[in-house]
This record gives sequence, structure tokens and C-alpha cells, in this order.
Amino acid sequence: MRCGFCLPACPTFRETGVEQESPRGRISLMKAAVDGLMEPNHDFEEQMNHCLGCRACEPVCPAGVQYGHLIEQTRDALEDHTQTHRPWIRAVRRIAFQQLFPYQQRMRLLGGALRLAQKWKLNQAARKTGLMKLFPPHLQAMERIMPEASYQGVIGLIGERHPAKGEKIATVGLFRGCIMDVLFAGTNVNTVKLLTEAGFEVVIPPDQNCCGALHAHSGEAEQARGLARRNIQVFQAAGVDYIASNAGGCGASMVEYGHLLHEDPDWKEGAEWFASRVFDISDLLVRFGRALQFSGSAVRITYQDSCHLRNVMRSSDAPRRLMKQVEGAVFTEMKEADRCCGSAGIYNLTQPDMAGQILDHKMAHVQAAAPDCLLTSNPGCLLQMKLGIDKHDAAGTMQAGHVVDFLAERLVPAK
Repeated sequence: MRCGFCLPACPTFRETGVEQESPRGRISLMKAAVDGLMEPNHDFEEQMNHCLGCRACEPVCPAGVQYGHLIEQTRDALEDHTQTHRPWIRAVRRIAFQQLFPYQQRMRLLGGALRLAQKWKLNQAARKTGLMKLFPPHLQAMERIMPEASYQGVIGLIGERHPAKGEKIATVGLFRGCIMDVLFAGTNVNTVKLLTEAGFEVVIPPDQNCCGALHAHSGEAEQARGLARRNIQVFQAAGVDYIASNAGGCGASMVEYGHLLHEDPDWKEGAEWFASRVFDISDLLVRFGRALQFSGSAVRITYQDSCHLRNVMRSSDAPRRLMKQVEGAVFTEMKEADRCCGSAGIYNLTQPDMAGQILDHKMAHVQAAAPDCLLTSNPGCLLQMKLGIDKHDAAGTMQAGHVVDFLAERLVPAK
């Protein structure tokens, strides 16, 4: 239709006002390349990489264009032919996508190394000696806000199986994630706490692996399909009724396994089975769980939507309903909470200038809401919000947290 409804929804178009920086503009470039009217050269590749992949364009599109699928297919095609990656970039991609993320044990070893560095205060020593100045400013900032890492993960902390409190409603398989289980293992523990209190038996299949989101977003579609097949196999064997995600990016990737494997006849049915059972924890609690009670001291809160949770999983109401149930919490809706914060997976690392620009505008809205605690539902968003607070909250009065942790800390156990 080329109606342009997507333009005001697109963060990069809002920042630049350039047509090519919009979904409509990028689709026109894709079509021109497919029709042979232009070469997919370096400038074309750069334009595709400027997209955050937030998919805010999809809910406002009257024609229902699945832009997220188009951008992922384009990046996959580009990765098959690109010659622009410098040697160190190719090496980093190979290590991250082939040697690290597919293997949970290796991720935990990385978490253990990071935890030791934090325990021995090597990061602080690197700052004091000026070693961190060798890194770009955005990586220096990321190091400052890095949470405490875990080498155990959720299974090492609490085990694989957890009975429901009271009468069992259903069996939920927890997707523990990669980054979540290294940097936010406590959030995984709290996810189990909320689910069991709400009447769900929780199992955590130990053989699950990365969801494949970063691979799919970065042009490594075949690797993403391999990871999807493994997760389908593992969760089917676990016999779960639902699959719980506490990371919007992971959940959005998994609900699209049906599309990812739609050309694979051996896995199409399994992919659809898996995708139909994936829910964000907030939706599971609100739609299927027993009512929970929350209490605590007075606190002002606001919420930053996870783009993929809102735009792909189409969930924005459930987290808000849960937060508003907390006795003592005063919820203020933040202006443009549905706009991307600039995290977008690893976008804030690969495109730090645009990500920083978007974050600065986001923090203006956060400061207007004046919360004590800024909550979100995705690890990347949470780290980005911590970066924003580190940069803009000189008084140090604001905190950022995951909705799950906020709720679990205020949960009143049933008698």
C-alpha cells in the first residue's frame, strides 16, 4: 500500500526524517535490489543494519506487512554475500554465534569468569589504571552498569523441577535464556517463585539452548533454525502445557518458530506446537494463574515496554495489570513507553550513536514520570535503562528493575 503509516512509528525515521530510514524506505530498497534496479552495496547494507528491528511498524500497518520477516531475510541474504566485515568482526561473529551462544555450559563458564573478575574487583582496577579508556565510551558505560554475573544459572541455584503451591493448574516449562541465566539468574529464580505460587508446576529442561533471536536478527538464519529444532525437541520431551519466557526478545523469537521452520516439513508441526505454547510470564499469571497478592512500602513506578513483547507477542496490558495490583505502588504511565529504548538486542553495541540518541529522548520521558523505579520485561531493555540512569540521573535516586523481580520481592505467600 505504501501508505506511510509506519513512518511515525519508526524510531530511526523519527530521529533522522530520512525516508530510507523508515520501514517503507527499506522495503523499497529491498524491492529495488530484488528487481535488479540497484546493487545491494555497502550503503544498502548499512541502511539495513540501521534498523533496530523493534517492529513497531507492524501493529500500525493496515496491510499487515510482516516487516520483521523481511528485514531478517534481507540480513540473512546479505551475510551470505557480504565482503565488508573486517577480519576482527568476522572472528567475533564466529565466536559468538557458533562457539558461544549455542552452548549453555560455555555461557555459564563465561559467567563464571565474569563473576570472578567482579569478585576480585578487576573491573574496578581496570577503571582506576585507565585500562578501560582503551575501549569505546559506550563499552565503558556498559561495564559500569553490568550486574553481578552467575556461573550456576537457575538450575544450579534451585534445581530442575518445582511443584505448584496448592492445586496444580498446569505444567510450565521455563525458558531460562542465555544472557538471562548469566546476568539475571535471580530473575529466573523469581520467575519460578511467581509461577509456583500462582498454581503452576515448573520444570526447567537442562538441555534447552539459545532461542536463536540474535542469530535471526544478525543474518544467521540457518543457525537460528538449528537452535529452534533443539528447543522444540527438548520441551516436547518435557511434556509441558506452556512455555514461560521472561525476556521479550526471546519470547518473540520463539513464538515465530512456526515461520522460521515453515519450509521444513519434518519440523513444521513441532514448531507450531512449540510456538502456540509460548507466553510471557505476565500473560501466564494474568490469563491462567491463580490471583496473587502483593504488598510493600510506598514506591513510584513506571514501565518501559519491551518492543518485541508488545509488537510481536502483542502483550502490553498484563505487566501493567500486575504492577497496579501491588499495594503501596503508585504507577505512572510514561509518555511513549511503547517506543524503543535503543537496546534492540546488540544494537546499542553495533550502532551506539543512534542507540544513544534514542536513549536520550527516552530518558527525558522517564524523568518527566519521576519514578523511584523504572521497570521493564527484557534484559536488553533493562541494561539500556541502567545506562540511561547512569548518564542522566546524577542524584542517583532512580533504580531500574525487571517486573518479575519487583513483583517477587513484594509477593505475599498464600496461607
